[in-house]
Amino acid sequence: MKRDLDILVTIIEDDETIREGYAFLIGNTAGYKIASTYPSYEEAVKKIVNDNPDVILLDVELPGISGIEALPKIKKLLPDTHILILTVYEQELLIFRALGNGAAGYLTKNTPPEKIVAAIHEVMEGGGPMSAHIARMVISSFKRNEATPLTRRETEILEQIATGKSRKRIAEELFIDLETVKSHIKNIYHKLDVHSKADAIKAARDNKFI
Repeated sequence: MKRDLDILVTIIEDDETIREGYAFLIGNTAGYKIASTYPSYEEAVKKIVNDNPDVILLDVELPGISGIEALPKIKKLLPDTHILILTVYEQELLIFRALGNGAAGYLTKNTPPEKIVAAIHEVMEGGGPMSAHIARMVISSFKRNEATPLTRRETEILEQIATGKSRKRIAEELFIDLETVKSHIKNIYHKLDVHSKADAIKAARDNKFI
């Protein structure tokens, strides 16, 4: 059980000015609380399990172990914690490595402050927020393979998942029941022989299904 109803956030960012700026922004927003801040993964790993944050804002370019390398290590320690990448980098390879390593979302540092706060809330609702440019890059990297095992609706839903939308939001935008979305996602996982959102996106990308 979490200690209170606030969303607990940990920030791992080596730039002190940026780190303190995010901490001030988030800590002074109703419903959010800063659990801890660290300048590196090596410092964070000493205490982060006790911090038990709901969401971690993770920089890519860290001294020592990089954010991308730290991702699977943190997920192993805190499997239920959502990790949002926050970086200046927009290279496609980094984006897919981050998502493949368990990142729940990928935001660039020029993202407006209110959108960063909104992204933390969105990821708690099951979404996978991305900066608009990143989302377009993800979609443009897909070139459809017509020999797909997925139905048109399943393909549509998987495309929505790939851009970071939550199940609830997909249901609303497609005007279908939430349970129907869950059923489609279950079928997608079965057809692609995967067990997670990240694996489904990777399998679809590798096979050009979306």
